[in-house]
Amino acid sequence: MKLTNRSKVVSNKEMTFMEKLYLPEILKGMAITLRHALEGPKGKVFSYPEVEKPRAKVWRGLHVLKRDEEGRERCTSCGLCAVACPAEAITMISAERTKDEKHLYREEKYASVYEINMLRCIFCGMCEEACPKSAIYLTDRLVDVETNRGSFIYGKDKLVEDVNNRIDITDRQSELQKKAVK
Repeated sequence: MKLTNRSKVVSNKEMTFMEKLYLPEILKGMAITLRHALEGPKGKVFSYPEVEKPRAKVWRGLHVLKRDEEGRERCTSCGLCAVACPAEAITMISAERTKDEKHLYREEKYASVYEINMLRCIFCGMCEEACPKSAIYLTDRLVDVETNRGSFIYGKDKLVEDVNNRIDITDRQSELQKKAVK
């Protein structure tokens, strides 16, 4: 004998009959699944990587640390991006530039180590909004596929843009960011 939620006693025979009632429901669910499998996908299908699915203009992808017009890094290691990051994916170590490094960095202080853990990053854009120097942006590029977890920690070697191969982010800039760059 088993008790139900109404404190009614139900015999084992009645319980097996009630359990058999689920069989038609299971069959209905399997029929729906089979019908969807036979009909195929609805809508447009893209054969990635040969054909990429179009993304929205405001889509956020791979990060980039921008350089100024003279090729110097804009980041002053203020730490606002790391504080604003809800996933705590950004870490940095500050250093002071020497006289020999004046052509590399805009300010006296710079980020000697700047790392973003792409496994933790949620691509929210808070770092981009928090940066007072417009140094970090999220581009429209995809994050590379990696084979181990350690490869997803992007350092300055992967984040700082190449002087000869600049990344255009003018579509992503707000009016406030455009004024800050000038």
